[in-house]
Amino acid sequence: MARILSILVGLFFTVALAWSFGKGAYTQITEPAAVTVEHEFHLHPKEVSHSFDGPFGRYDNQQLQRGFQIYKEVCSACHSLSHVAFRDLKAIGYSDAEVKAIAKGFQVPGIDPATGEANTRPGLPTDYFPKPFANDIAARAANNNAVPPDLSLMTKARHEGTAYVYSLITGYQEQPAELLKEFPDAKTPNGLHYNPYFANLNLAMAPPLTAEGQVTYADGTKATVDQMAQDVSAFLTWTAEPKLDKRKQTGWAVLGFLLFATILGYMSYRNIWAGKKH
Repeated sequence: MARILSILVGLFFTVALAWSFGKGAYTQITEPAAVTVEHEFHLHPKEVSHSFDGPFGRYDNQQLQRGFQIYKEVCSACHSLSHVAFRDLKAIGYSDAEVKAIAKGFQVPGIDPATGEANTRPGLPTDYFPKPFANDIAARAANNNAVPPDLSLMTKARHEGTAYVYSLITGYQEQPAELLKEFPDAKTPNGLHYNPYFANLNLAMAPPLTAEGQVTYADGTKATVDQMAQDVSAFLTWTAEPKLDKRKQTGWAVLGFLLFATILGYMSYRNIWAGKKH
């Protein structure tokens, strides 16, 4: 009896699934979704290459330090990096003294030991990067009612994250004439900026990198907009995946072990079952 019931239940769910699939397919064919401006003009991220691409790629610490400089001098005014501690910067080539100096240049929340009241103090290497705004209300008031997202994991949170960040930064432009012709109601509202690499095409963030030489790199690299965008996108990839180099090294070691174990297993099989018919 139980077997019959289980078969009937299975048939019911199979029929229901087939019905749902058929109905959805019929609806899609007979009533196609309306064409939207986002569907027509949203672009996939640009092609961009970095030193850490591919199975043998590794981070370039000089590039990561340049990217950190872009974050510090440009992005940190609006965006937090709350999952990264100052001491983590040692992993990209900064010395203990340099980390202490960097941390000291930031004001972090603290407590006055004499009164117990909240205050701010110079950062320590053990502190995490502070938020640029006290709360979301202050963030919205300063950014056209939009809360700038935390950038710690941004390249993990977006498809093709590194290329997405690079494309977004370099993708600001005027709205195409064909867009306004086809969708006259889709004009970018005042206070927003058109960017075809952003999901809904318009975002509150103004272009962060606008001119060559906006920062002066300590290593003498020419600071073009494209170079700065590549560097900060590389740095944000590191904040999201600080163990990328180690993960790749471990992966190759694991593949080597699996290959060795496979060969050993095959040789054992041939030795043990050599005289058996099977």
